Amino acid sequence: MKSLMLTLTRGALAAALTACGVASVLAADLKVGLSVSLSGPNSSLGVPYAKGMQAALAYKPEINGRKVQLIVLDDGSDPTTAGRNARKLIEEDKVDVLMGTSGVPAAIAMAQVGKEAKVPMIGLTPILLDANENPWVMTVAQPTQLMIDAVVERMKRNNVKTVGYIGFTDAWGDLVYNALMKAAPEAGIKVVSNERYARADASVTGQVLKIVALRPDAVMTGGAGTPGALPFLALQERGYKGGVYGQHGLINPDFVRVVGASGQNALMPTGPVIVAEQLPDSHPTKKIATEFRAVFQKVNNAPTSDAFSAYSFDGWLVFADAASRAMKKAEPGTAEFRVALRDAIFSTKEVVGTHGVYSFKPGSLYGVDERARVIVKLDNGQWKLAP
Repeated sequence: MKSLMLTLTRGALAAALTACGVASVLAADLKVGLSVSLSGPNSSLGVPYAKGMQAALAYKPEINGRKVQLIVLDDGSDPTTAGRNARKLIEEDKVDVLMGTSGVPAAIAMAQVGKEAKVPMIGLTPILLDANENPWVMTVAQPTQLMIDAVVERMKRNNVKTVGYIGFTDAWGDLVYNALMKAAPEAGIKVVSNERYARADASVTGQVLKIVALRPDAVMTGGAGTPGALPFLALQERGYKGGVYGQHGLINPDFVRVVGASGQNALMPTGPVIVAEQLPDSHPTKKIATEFRAVFQKVNNAPTSDAFSAYSFDGWLVFADAASRAMKKAEPGTAEFRVALRDAIFSTKEVVGTHGVYSFKPGSLYGVDERARVIVKLDNGQWKLAP
C-alpha cells in the first residue's frame, strides 16, 4: 500500500512531501482527515488538493479558539487504498471529518466508509451517490450537470449540431457523458459517439479515429488531470478542425503543460476562482478568492493556477463554519459531535467560498448554484474568461 501520513502545520507541506516521513503529532481539539492522490495518475489533482488544504489551515488554524489538526494520507490514485485510508483516519486517528479525494471512484469508496462509521465527509470532487442513502456525505465541487449545461449552452451559441464524446471508462467519464446526454438533445445537439479510455492509457488514437470519421462539429471530453490531455493531442494529430470542449476536471497546470498547443481555444467550465482577477468587483466570490491566492502564495511559495487547491480551501471554510456551530452542542472527538457536525454542514447557508456560495440541505450532495460557474478559454497556456 502506498500510504503517506503527514500531520501538517503551517508551512510544512513541501518539507513533508519531500521527506516522505511522519511528523510528530501535536495535540489538537479538532481533527480533519484528508485522503488524496499524492502519487499515481491522479497526482496532478491530489497534490494541489493537499497544498490548498495547507493554505486553508494557515488561513484559519483555529475554530472558536480550538486548534485544528490536519492529517493527510496518500491513496496512490487507488480507490481501494482510499477506502482503507478513510478507515484508518476514523479508527486510528479519530478524525471528526473526512475530506477527499482526487477522483470520483475513490471518493465513493471513502464516502461508504464514512457512512458505515457515521463520520461526515466533505467531498472535494463530484460524487456519484444517492444522498438519501448516504446522509453523511456532501461535496463542495459543482454538480456535473450544472457545469455541462453551461458547456452545451456555449455549443448552441457556437452553432454546434453534432458532438462526439470521449471520456474515462470510470465513474467520472459516466458522469460527464450522462450530463451531456441530458443537456444536448434539449439544445438540438446530437451526440454521435461514446468512446472511452482508462486513466492509465498512453494513447487514444483508435478512439479518436472513430470520432473523426463521424465528422462531428465538436468533441466533448470527459477526462481529468494530466490523462485528460490525451484526446486533445490525438485530435490535433489527426487534423481535426472542429471545436473541442472540456470540463472542470481539466483545470490544472499539469493539463495545460501536457496539452500544449493542442488545447488552444478549448472551452470549458470552471469555478470563478480560476479567473478571479478578471471578474467584476461585484462578483460575490472575488474577495475571498483574492485572499485565498495570497495565503496560498505565502504558504507554498508559489502561485495557485489550478481549480483543485481552491476546492480544498472551500471545504475547510464549510467545515469551519459548521464546526463553530456544532461545538455549541457537543465536544469534538465524540460521536455526538460528529452527528452535530453533519447536521450543521447540512444547515449551511450562504457561506462564500472561492468557487461559489454554499448552502446545503439534507438529501442533496451539492450546495452551489449558477454563481459557481464561468466559461473559460485556454489561450496560449492561460485561462481567459470567455465573453
